[in-house]
This record gives sequence, structure tokens and C-alpha cells, in this order.
Amino acid sequence: MKTIEVRDGLFSNFSAAWEDVASRLGVTHMPTDEKIGTHQKALTINLDGSVFGSFAEIGAGQEVAHWFLTVGGASGTVAKTISAYDKEVSDDLYGRGTRYVSEPRLEAMMESEWKQLLAELEASRGLTTRFFTYVDTVSARNFAGTNECHGWVGLRFQQAPGAPASEVILHINLQDPTNLQQQEAVGILGVNLIYAAFRYVGSPEEFLARVYEDLSLGRLEIDLVDVRGPAFEKWDKRQLHASLVTNGYAEAVAFTAEGQLIPPSELLYKKALVLAPGVFETASDIYGQLIQSTLAQLPTEELEQSKGSLGLFCLPGQLMIAGGPAPTTEDLVRHVDNLQKLGYGTLIFRAKELYTMSTFVSRYTKSQVYFAVGLSVLIHALQDRYKSLAGALLEGTARLFSQNVRLSVYPMSETALKARLEELGANEWTYEVTDGLVYVEHLHPVEPIKFLFGYLVACGFVVSARPAAA
Repeated sequence: MKTIEVRDGLFSNFSAAWEDVASRLGVTHMPTDEKIGTHQKALTINLDGSVFGSFAEIGAGQEVAHWFLTVGGASGTVAKTISAYDKEVSDDLYGRGTRYVSEPRLEAMMESEWKQLLAELEASRGLTTRFFTYVDTVSARNFAGTNECHGWVGLRFQQAPGAPASEVILHINLQDPTNLQQQEAVGILGVNLIYAAFRYVGSPEEFLARVYEDLSLGRLEIDLVDVRGPAFEKWDKRQLHASLVTNGYAEAVAFTAEGQLIPPSELLYKKALVLAPGVFETASDIYGQLIQSTLAQLPTEELEQSKGSLGLFCLPGQLMIAGGPAPTTEDLVRHVDNLQKLGYGTLIFRAKELYTMSTFVSRYTKSQVYFAVGLSVLIHALQDRYKSLAGALLEGTARLFSQNVRLSVYPMSETALKARLEELGANEWTYEVTDGLVYVEHLHPVEPIKFLFGYLVACGFVVSARPAAA
């Protein structure tokens, strides 16, 4: 039997060419689970004679355009590439008055490049061409390694010649340790985005999966996705945004008190924070009082050293108690909408542990972080065995409080506390009741947890809080 060696490059050329022929013959594109690389995706687009567009990239090289220019057949896709690195040049092209790595700057770039593309080419090839404009503005790792590595990525495209345009906008965090690796990640993402936009807009889940292909949270995080236009008219944008967490593309996503989608970095930047974690099956006023009361108790020096204070609810993207159903994106968005009625925004976290939440927000603020929690959340934190950590409960506790964190713990009714202790298998814990309520200083865990608990209370890491209504 003879062995036939098929080189990857030749196979990619053949596969891409066959897909182009099939599309020209009207053969319906059948999605496949077979994974193809960035090279083949770029080549497939180049060989699709109906797709043509421009690239404008600032801050991480021209890695996306580079793929299309080097895989072959670039003249079939690339109308123009530009990289306006100089600030004065950028201002002259796209206008002044915005930060250079921001959504307004991205939208100005997209609008300018799109208008120019259509003005120059629509008359000559508009009847047969699906135009696109890919843009990004990125702050990749500087030489000293002192900058925030993030960026905005956008794509405007037509599904059919002459059709109205649709848009995708992403905010990304670059997590590779070197500038070169970050550029490479941006290149992969850009090719994925263009490829997915022209082939996989039938399903939100598959679209995002294709955009994130060959990437990971260790390399690149997408913490905002916004879609507009006819290609996405049936999609729920808020569920799409929440799915960034449930699918593992982001550590957390943010919704403002007004319901806007926003990168967590812009919401949390240098704020004194009060975070209220929980499941929140109902939008009880008591939840809003937890945040309001804790905000009112923030030390003056914290407010003076920060850019104001902010209270947020925190929802876990994982199930809280073993054996229960994991929350769906529909569940999470429903909770966000209910909590918005209380006047506060929400962070949805990929993980459920408090130490992961504190580590995340500490990316963006050095002010002290206060968790406004009910007694049940503290009990759950002390009962958690943190099996993913080598140091178990001690390591989880150390990680939480090493981030300049305090727990403001609010009381529970005796009836609710009994049910919670039974649910968590902590029936041997004891407590005293004051006016029908159990406060944190009157809770007595069993050994050996009681020694750790006593230390946290004595050092002021865990403080007893009183709701304003009490």
C-alpha cells in the first residue's frame, strides 16, 4: 500500500478553491466541525470573488491585513490597507476629540473607511461585490510593559451586493506576555471575525465560537460584543453579551444601571467599589439597601483617593450549589433586568468564588473593595473546599483578602439561617438571635473553621453591618 503525503499548504489551497467553486455553483455551504487554520480562512476569503474591502489597523501592527496579503490571492480581497500610527495623522483622517483606543475612535475609523470604500468602488463593482471594512485600534504591550493592553475591533460588512451594512464591535484584553504574541493574537482574531461574518451569522453561539477559535483566556479576552444591522436583527444582544462569560471568552462582563453594554474596565476604573454577590431570584428592595447602606459607610479617605464610588450586583456564571442547574444566558439576563430596577448595574462573572471576583476588579482599581453580603454568602465561602486550589480554604481566603477586600456582612433571620445551614450541611454551627436576626458576631462555626473565622473578625476583614432600615 502506498502512503500519500498531503502537505498542509496544498490541502488548504485545494479546500479553499473547492469552497469557492461550490459557492459559485450555488452549492449550499454546509458548516462542518472540521477545524481549519487561520491561513486557510484568509485564503478562502481571498478566493471568494464577491468579498472585497479595506483594512485600517492602529497599535498592533497590520497583522490582520498581513494574513490576507501573504496567503495568496490578495488582489481578490484587499482594496486598501492603512495604519495611521501618528496621532496627528490619525486626527486628520478620523477627527479629533476622542481617546485613540476607544469605541468612539473605532466608530470614526469605520465610518471614514466605509464611506471612502463605497465612494471609490460602489459604482464600478457594487452589483457583484459584498464590501467590508475591518478596523481596530489597539494598545499592545509597550517597551516598558506599563500600559493597559486592550483594544477595540470592528467590522462593517454586507451580506449581499448592495445590501444594507451590518456591524460587529468587540472590546478585547490582550494577555500574552510579549508585544509580538499580542500582535499575533489580534491577527488571528481579525481573520476569524471576517471569516465568521461571511459564513456563520446564522447562529449566535457558532458565530462567537468561530470568532474565538484558536484563542484562549490566557491569550485574549473578549469582554464586550455589540452587533447591529440586518445580519443580526433576530439576535438578543444582551444574551449574546452574557454568553461571553458562559462560553468562557471573558472573566466578566458588565451591564450599567441604565442597561448599557460596557467593558468592565471603563465601568470600574479607579472606583471605590461595593459589590453585592448572589443569585438574586427576585428583585427585593433589601438587595438595593445592602449596596446603599455599604456605600454610605465607605471611609472618607477611600472616596478622596478614588474617582467616586460605585455599587454593583455580581452574578456567577456557574451554578452555586452542586447538583443544581447551571444558569443559562436567559436566566442571567433576566436577573440583570430585574436588578436594574433597583438602580444598580451588574457584573456577570465566569466563576463563583469571591476571590476570583476581587482579583478581577483589582485589575482596574486600587481602592478598597467592599463585598456587601448576607450571612449566607459568608457561610458558603467558609464551607467551600476550594478544590481547584492547592491550599484549599486557606489559599482561597488569602487570595480574597490580599486584594484589599473587606466583607460587610448583613444579618439573616433565624428561619432563613436554619434552612441555609441545613442546605450546606453545617447544622452543628451555633448562633445567638437578636430581635429575630442573627448577626455575624453572634455566629459560631465549628472547629477548625471557627479559628479562621475569629481571626478574620478580630482583624476587621469581616465586619458586622446594619441595614439602614434596621
